[in-house]
Amino acid sequence: MNPQIVLLVISAYFLLLFLISWYTSRQVTADSFFTGDRQSPWFLVAFGMIGASLSGVTFISVPGEVGNTNFFYFQVVLGYTLGYFTIAKVLLPLYYRLNLVSIYSYLEERFGFWSYKTGAFFFILSRALGSSLRLYLVASVLQLILFDSLGIPFWVSVLITVGLIWLYTYRGGIKTVVWTDTLQTFFMLAAVIITIFYIGNELGIKSLGDYVSSVAKDSRSEIFNWDWKAGTNFFKQFISGAFITIVMTGLDQDMMQKNLTCKNIGDAQKNMLWFTVILVIVNLLFLSLGVMLYIYAETKGIPLPSKSDGLFPLLATQHFSAFTGIVFVLGITAAAYSSADSTLTALTTSFCIDFLQIDRKYAPEKRVSIRKKVHILFTALMFFMILGFYWLNDQSVINSVFIIAGYTYGPLLGLYSFGLFTKLKVKDRFVPYIAVAAPIITFIISQNSEKWLWGYKFGFEALILNGALMFLGLFLLRKKD
Repeated sequence: MNPQIVLLVISAYFLLLFLISWYTSRQVTADSFFTGDRQSPWFLVAFGMIGASLSGVTFISVPGEVGNTNFFYFQVVLGYTLGYFTIAKVLLPLYYRLNLVSIYSYLEERFGFWSYKTGAFFFILSRALGSSLRLYLVASVLQLILFDSLGIPFWVSVLITVGLIWLYTYRGGIKTVVWTDTLQTFFMLAAVIITIFYIGNELGIKSLGDYVSSVAKDSRSEIFNWDWKAGTNFFKQFISGAFITIVMTGLDQDMMQKNLTCKNIGDAQKNMLWFTVILVIVNLLFLSLGVMLYIYAETKGIPLPSKSDGLFPLLATQHFSAFTGIVFVLGITAAAYSSADSTLTALTTSFCIDFLQIDRKYAPEKRVSIRKKVHILFTALMFFMILGFYWLNDQSVINSVFIIAGYTYGPLLGLYSFGLFTKLKVKDRFVPYIAVAAPIITFIISQNSEKWLWGYKFGFEALILNGALMFLGLFLLRKKD
């Protein structure tokens, strides 16, 4: 691919993002960054959340992972539907009733100061790790197809990447992100569809029925795995998918902050319903793309890369047409920034509200100054974490993200479950210790499960074990009347 053309396309793309940022931040208040003035159209939130929830991980890792685990990831996606239903019917009504800006404020009201800070801390840890890992994946691809040819080292390209995110979010915050995510979701999905049709044309596939048939008859399109010992067993994946959704969306300030910008609870629930339907279809589309990529590589005699994450970038940049390659660059750029911009906004929101409590302690004009400093702080944090993953990561990123989630979101799952489904009080000052112990015990059990549990191997359901241990710890430390 011509680096100059790639640079021109990316520059034009960011110019469009900056125009949206300028338009949405013309009339902002001190709180617009956090709440979007609660005027976001629900259908824009629903569509934009697709890009934020999928990110560059889905764009690259899910199609590549098809070669390793077939369509088994779709079992997790089916579990998502149960999780999103729970969010719409249980969590959203709670958040709207309490009129929350940060969803972790609920924990202070329910349990106390230390529980509140523990919940907010584990969100910041989870999102900072997960989003940096996602952005690392995309930054690596952009380095390969653009920055290496321009002689720009990785650390400089990452600095440019996070710097651009900071620039178009620093004024409007979530008010800007709702609109930019909508645009970025469109580009990401357009890239997938165009790529599928390009491959089909190259392989002589003419009709929609032929596309479906080509994917369905391929052995990699197997969806269900009934082996109870396997990490990809259907019941493990389905149940894990439901819980992953509850914690990574319903208990996540990043995703919920968008929902809370809707005008009312009715609009927020409509958003969640349509978001769920579209998300299932889109994930099936990504998995189908994975099969098409492998069929294309095998038909053309193209050697597969050592890491499955590299398949889509390899074909798009070295074997597809110039136009399809440019579309891929747009898609991966959109996928990266639709996740990272909202994460940066949510991390800033959580730290400002949950730890600095700027809504309680400072006048509006002072809030803006503090918020801008925190925004820069988290931009720098993401920069250094991406560089860390650049040196450490050695496995499929889709698995890395969920492994991290299993350990860092587990305490949140236990806290909210205990708060919602019991009326018990806890000894608040001990909550942080339980939140640290639960992931450690989970790790020890999961590492030894095959030896201790008759060959059983933990997959993503380690999250459930983690949450259950947190719940048990809270129960043991309950206040007794």
